[in-house]
Amino acid sequence: MTAASPHSDSLVVLFGATAGAYGAKLGSDERELILLVWQVVDLHSKKVGTLHKCLVKADNLELSDECGEVTGLTPEGLSKAEPLDRVLQQFSQLVSSDLKALGRNTYTFCTDGQLLIRQVLHPEASKKNLLLSDCFYSFYDLRKEFHDCYPNVAPVKDQTIQSMAEYIGFRINEAEEDFGVWQVKAMVAIIFSMLPDTCVADHRFTVPETVKYKYETGPCSKSEAVDSETVIRARGLPWQSSDQDIARFFKGLNIAKGGVALCLNAQGRRNGEALVRFVNSEQRDLALERHKHHMGSRYIEVYKATGEEFLKIAGGTSNEVAQFLSKENQVIIRMRGLPFTATPEDVLGFLGPECPVTGGKEGLLFVKYPDGRPTGDAFVLFACEEYAQNALKKHKEILGKRYIELFRSTAAEVQQVLNRYMSTPLIPTLPTPIIPVMPPPYTIAAGSVRDCVRLRGLPYTAGIDDILEFMGDATADIKPHGVHMVLNQQGRPSGDAFIQMKSSDRAFLVAQKCHKKMMKDRYVEVFQCSGEEMNFVLMGGTLNRSGLSPPPCLSPPAYAFQTAAAVIPTEAALYQSQALLPQTRSQQASAAVAAAAAAAAAASPAVTYYPTQAAQLYMNYTAYYPSPPVSPTTVGYITAPQAAVAAAASATHTPMLPQPGALVRMQGLPYNAGMKEILSFFQGYQLHGDSILLLYNFSGQPSGEALVTFPSLDSAKKAVAERSGCHLGRHCVELCLI
Repeated sequence: MTAASPHSDSLVVLFGATAGAYGAKLGSDERELILLVWQVVDLHSKKVGTLHKCLVKADNLELSDECGEVTGLTPEGLSKAEPLDRVLQQFSQLVSSDLKALGRNTYTFCTDGQLLIRQVLHPEASKKNLLLSDCFYSFYDLRKEFHDCYPNVAPVKDQTIQSMAEYIGFRINEAEEDFGVWQVKAMVAIIFSMLPDTCVADHRFTVPETVKYKYETGPCSKSEAVDSETVIRARGLPWQSSDQDIARFFKGLNIAKGGVALCLNAQGRRNGEALVRFVNSEQRDLALERHKHHMGSRYIEVYKATGEEFLKIAGGTSNEVAQFLSKENQVIIRMRGLPFTATPEDVLGFLGPECPVTGGKEGLLFVKYPDGRPTGDAFVLFACEEYAQNALKKHKEILGKRYIELFRSTAAEVQQVLNRYMSTPLIPTLPTPIIPVMPPPYTIAAGSVRDCVRLRGLPYTAGIDDILEFMGDATADIKPHGVHMVLNQQGRPSGDAFIQMKSSDRAFLVAQKCHKKMMKDRYVEVFQCSGEEMNFVLMGGTLNRSGLSPPPCLSPPAYAFQTAAAVIPTEAALYQSQALLPQTRSQQASAAVAAAAAAAAAASPAVTYYPTQAAQLYMNYTAYYPSPPVSPTTVGYITAPQAAVAAAASATHTPMLPQPGALVRMQGLPYNAGMKEILSFFQGYQLHGDSILLLYNFSGQPSGEALVTFPSLDSAKKAVAERSGCHLGRHCVELCLI
């Protein structure tokens, strides 16, 4: 069989067209290939083979208006053609025959730019599960070669076949030649003009463009320099997508080694986004042209991103992780739901001999909290795809008394998960007390009047100054201190912000004027909302098309939203969780706290306390992280003036929030489990409904976990010993003492 070679004396000049866009937008609309035209060129003898033109039958024969007008092709004519796989077979046979007639054996493609190979042939072959031969993985870009030979001509991106032909004095007669035929003839003439005997520059075809055969995995260090012009963000990915699936979506483009970083949400699960790093800006720009291309039935959004964003997700500093990922070209599998007592031997035994782990125990990485407690997650290395597939077949099989979930993973996900857990404080420090910053008349927005706007999709580097510039003339209608940046659980910008306007009419006009306006290469969505909705989100709830969801880890029936005024209400001076506090708490202590807070407020009537976003979002953070959550007995969820706290403590001469009981965490609950089911599970332990706190995730959905307060430490230990591993419905429930 004739072979393609990057260093050959023969070129195959190749030209093609799709059923859609033409020219600079070729391949950007996902339309299929309908035409291939080619001719073999002997660079040594300057002879050519037969010029071949071949129609390709697409699955969708409908042609765009532009395609029909430019190419002159019709659906009827294409319906009689062969499909792509047959055309590629014919192509191989005809090229071999032409090369043999010229006395040559090897060849390399030469195309008009990058698009035909990278944006059309490779993506379409990947979607149709066609295996392209080696010749399609290297090619010469005629525009770049021409610019190298004639450096004084227009930039590469501005070159066309017509402009190059005009420069060398070659006359094109489009009226007399079929579409595709005149392009190939002109390209051959351009190539001959650059050869040593005819060109003063003595040009030679020696360094072809290459297409990577497969995506290479590998670690990324936080100290590594990442060019922002090489990174994109992909949104809308199926949650089960792996790095290989994403690499397949970008087939034909060269992704940097370890350049796919899957993003995780607050629960450590994939959120449908990924950051992808390419080898250069040219490849990144081609990737942006795949905006809203499809992965299966879902379209994927592709946007510019920064190197800083990529390093936040993919970068790592842990020596343990670096050593684990030092074995290159391994398939990584993530295991979730492991028993906390699981050992390396248990995991290796679970996987079995049919899927051997690379390096045995060295191919396992258990994810732990900073104090060494296991999280139930682990990553496993496999030397080949076959072993990984065998492991994935064990998805939801039982280890001990728990079923284990297995997923494909990536080096970036390993870094991200380890970074997330290792950066989680065991007992977070108390937030800074609320700072007096405003005069008394000002109050935080409340009620259902829609005088606020929500900004979504902000660049993560955007600050308040950027938002004010984005708002333009509408800045004058913003209330004092009315810009609220929403932070995520790590205290970093989430991409959302709320702005309080002077009236609902002004909020409506801003939403109309600024919706989908650009800020730093990203379009920002702007929606009108109420102060109540704004406060709800700032306190940790979620606002989406389904309506409002309560803040995480608070049982909806027990959660009562209160709109906050500028002066902190005395009853809100301290957060008191009745579900976690024993009933024996004296009413006098509560009254003393309230009275002390009121006294402190009265002592300084000219000072108001403004709930900063750090304090508001701190409840979000401490309520969920770490796992198990910190008891409210150790962290004040709503901060109060220190004087009020001190007064309350001295007045009662008792600990401020006593907790003589013991706390047990439940994991693995059915998502429909309620108080009744949990009380039945602990029958005989003298519990009541107020002893149970159901935990919810950041979407307001049950997390499958709960906190249970037992009357004594002994009863809690007894419950863990007797009931851990027992079933509630079909679910195996694990208990651990906090």
